[in-house]
Amino acid sequence: MDLKNKEYIDKIKKLAKEKNAVIFAHYYTRPEIQECADFIGDSLALAQQATHVRANILVMCGVHFMGETMKILCPDKKVLIPDMNAGCSLADSCKAEELAAFKAQHPDHMVVSYVNTSAEVKALTDVVVTSSNAKKIVDQLPADAKIIFGPDHNLGSYINSVTGRHMLLWDGACHVHSRFSLEALLQLKKENPGVEVLAHPECKAPILAQSDVIGSTKALLEHTIKSPAKRFIIATESGILHEMQKACPEKEFIPVPPEVTEGVGCSCNECEYMRMNTLDKLYNCLLNEYPEMNVPKETAIKAVSSIQRMLEMS
Repeated sequence: MDLKNKEYIDKIKKLAKEKNAVIFAHYYTRPEIQECADFIGDSLALAQQATHVRANILVMCGVHFMGETMKILCPDKKVLIPDMNAGCSLADSCKAEELAAFKAQHPDHMVVSYVNTSAEVKALTDVVVTSSNAKKIVDQLPADAKIIFGPDHNLGSYINSVTGRHMLLWDGACHVHSRFSLEALLQLKKENPGVEVLAHPECKAPILAQSDVIGSTKALLEHTIKSPAKRFIIATESGILHEMQKACPEKEFIPVPPEVTEGVGCSCNECEYMRMNTLDKLYNCLLNEYPEMNVPKETAIKAVSSIQRMLEMS
């Protein structure tokens, strides 16, 4: 690790200890941010973990909706987020007022929402799901239930395919997971015969059709750890490669590149919003205890019920 980064990380950890603060980082953040964290995981797992820690301050290194979810579950704690501008293309694809209008057009439908949504959308939701428990929860709903699933169309399509449901899907997507190149994946498979392809269900159907393992970020990580295989092709946000390589230094992870757009491409997929979490922002966030995440009480009360229902059904 870069010496400057190591010194910064040491300063951050020292400051966190002084302030009785706990740092949480999503798998998709920068490697140096993950090295700062007390807990690393996916969005809901981190929020759940936050309910069990004894701390005055919780710092969520991720994106805006993750800080909201943490605050909803931990209303008595001060929740900080290094950059309030760290948004989410998937959460932004479903505005609360648009969902409310859509619900009004389909009054006989219940709403199942992905955790990658705003607090306001969660407040309009009957039950929240994650990529790891969506099938399990949908399977428990009445067979004749009419369901609006949002906002991720790709995940919804996948859940429909494995449950036999015909949920009404919101037309949203993660800009990272939806841009993987099928042509590049097919070429990687040709160059690496027999190597397993691991994909997140937020990917488009043609990518999933070429995959051997489909699962949440945590599930993909656990598979690479348990599998005797030494090489994997990975179709999810590239931040997880840090944790995969850390857990399995002897293994090779090959990222699927994105489609080339307007003549510009890169060797891996990165979420620019997750990358907005930097060491200097994290340090200043802790030092100044700002910016602080707050959720209106009425919204939080409505939103927490949909999360609690998910926890009961998981």
